[in-house]
Amino acid sequence: MVSVGEILWEPSQEWVEQTNLHDFRQWLKENRNTEFDDLYQMRRWSLDHLDDFWQAVWDYFNIESSTPPEAVLGKRTMPGAQWFPGSKLNFAQHILRNEKPGKTALLYAKEDQVLNELDWSELAGNVRILATELRKMGIKPGDRIASYMTNIPQATTALLACSSVGAIWSSCSPDFGTNSVLDRLSQIEPKVLFCVDGYHYKGKPFNRKAEVKNIVETLPSIENVIYFPYMDPEDKELPVENAILWDELMDKEPVYADDFEFEQVPFDHPLWILFSSGTTGLPKAIVHSHGGIIVEHFVLGVLHYNLKPQDRLFFFTTTGWMMWNFVVSTLLYDACPILYDGNPIYPEPDALWKMCDDAGAVLFGASPSLQQMQQNMGLVPKDKFAFEKLESIMLAGSVVSAECTQWFYDNVKSNLYVAPGSGGTDICAGFCGPMPGLPVKAGVIQMPHLGVDLQAFDDNGNSLVNEVGEFVVTQPMPSMPLYFWKDEGNKRYQETYFEEYPGIWRQGDYFMINEEDGCFVLGRSDATLNRYGIRIGTSEIYRAVDGLGEVEDSIIVNLDLPGEQFFMPLFVKLPEGQSLDDELKQKIIQKLKTDYTPRHCPDEIYQVEEIPYTLTAKKMEVPVRKILMGQEVEKAANRDAMSNPQSLDYFIEFRKGNLDKLT
Repeated sequence: MVSVGEILWEPSQEWVEQTNLHDFRQWLKENRNTEFDDLYQMRRWSLDHLDDFWQAVWDYFNIESSTPPEAVLGKRTMPGAQWFPGSKLNFAQHILRNEKPGKTALLYAKEDQVLNELDWSELAGNVRILATELRKMGIKPGDRIASYMTNIPQATTALLACSSVGAIWSSCSPDFGTNSVLDRLSQIEPKVLFCVDGYHYKGKPFNRKAEVKNIVETLPSIENVIYFPYMDPEDKELPVENAILWDELMDKEPVYADDFEFEQVPFDHPLWILFSSGTTGLPKAIVHSHGGIIVEHFVLGVLHYNLKPQDRLFFFTTTGWMMWNFVVSTLLYDACPILYDGNPIYPEPDALWKMCDDAGAVLFGASPSLQQMQQNMGLVPKDKFAFEKLESIMLAGSVVSAECTQWFYDNVKSNLYVAPGSGGTDICAGFCGPMPGLPVKAGVIQMPHLGVDLQAFDDNGNSLVNEVGEFVVTQPMPSMPLYFWKDEGNKRYQETYFEEYPGIWRQGDYFMINEEDGCFVLGRSDATLNRYGIRIGTSEIYRAVDGLGEVEDSIIVNLDLPGEQFFMPLFVKLPEGQSLDDELKQKIIQKLKTDYTPRHCPDEIYQVEEIPYTLTAKKMEVPVRKILMGQEVEKAANRDAMSNPQSLDYFIEFRKGNLDKLT
């Protein structure tokens, strides 16, 4: 079994010297007279000289501003730090400046596995036509535009057209239930809705026309509906009266680059609104800026993930997760994203690997939950695919175990740069992740990102090393949210991130950083297992339990009971046809004792058919805990924000049948 921290791959000097990060170091040496002995020193410089670092990013990536910034940082305190005040720019303009006839902008496929290409000229031309039509509709800077579309080129086009005119984008994936969509869009009152008729998933059609009709009829702010019949292109029947067919709207004379003007907006002008999962309350409407996303995503994709012009990359995501926004943003530096719409293991379990191998992907990305699913299926992609161009694996969305890291070397390719990271919808970027040039260590995130002052704090606000604490950021980042939409007085924003440590961003995870800047994200701090005064991250439990071949998945919660008592049940999902017996229970207990401590052992173990997950593949530990503590399910969890809402029924019945243990 692989040990945490075990070196799995080391880059050669030749590999290091070909990285974008190495080029940036050389640029700093030549243009800023700034030189570093190693990457640790470089990271420290980026924190001690925060303004110099972000000014270097601005210059290195040739950020174009129609008015020059007055400073790097105006107001420096959190929340409310002011980045590059006085500058005016546009997100879409920075993408479309890469337009070159004959070059591929993006690739796209659905479950039929047919790869299609979209040329830069076609993408840019479509964006200009659509942006012009939006202006004709009266759309002005600051107006909200919403999408109910799948991961297809039309959604990317709509986002870029929206940002071109200074409007604010927001997206819900069509697999969201109607109530879940309304919980989000009713907060922001969009004027335009882009939508599809439905989608296919695992070969089955899912018609969403009724949902579109309900959404439009419920939201009086919507003035125009732009409809793309994606599931059935021949079905021209409109979902609502006066909707506009996409093809008819786009059937206009070309709008040439010289005749088109991008709306010049301040650095902190809203670009898009992302929503939190909303599993335990009304989703937070998180507002990000044009400038913050531009500079952060250049650093994230180019320096940390080493993406280069025309590199083909893939990350499995829907349009309802912030990773979709990251994928679209890779167009900033002329990388070539591969869009996929469908089930990740259909028509075959290795469908995504086949598509990426056919496309010549340099980077493959997914949530660790997909890796776990494929491991349970016994998938060995290297037996079927050559992966001649594959260089990197991007893992995001949940905690990455040592075994997860090792799996890619054993089953995909032996000389990969496996690069787990941790970020979030909150910043639509990364806090920590790869630092090209360092060795890959099992279960370790290589380093906090450049310019990110990431630390672990104890309850008194003291910084910890090699000890578990709260995940905090002590200096501002450009992509921290501007605010939450309609959050009067920034009350909810302040409570979410700054209540625990005033002036310090608290992410809400348990975190550890070692003396080599290696990072460990250990699960949500509001889902902490507190046993005999010892705080345990749930990721430690999952690493041990899910590593057993007999267990497919698991979830654990700790319940505080009257009289300073507690009850910590573990729920496991087993392979089909398998039953939980005393032998397996003892094996699980022994595994936890051996790998960790007796405190990690649950009080009881139960078998369930499904583990509850959000639509973005996160385990729902907090809602399960609340249900087991007796909170009404409607208050504890939003079923519309779940991928498998029926899974909660077990825990409701469990509460009823185990009141003696839970009260």
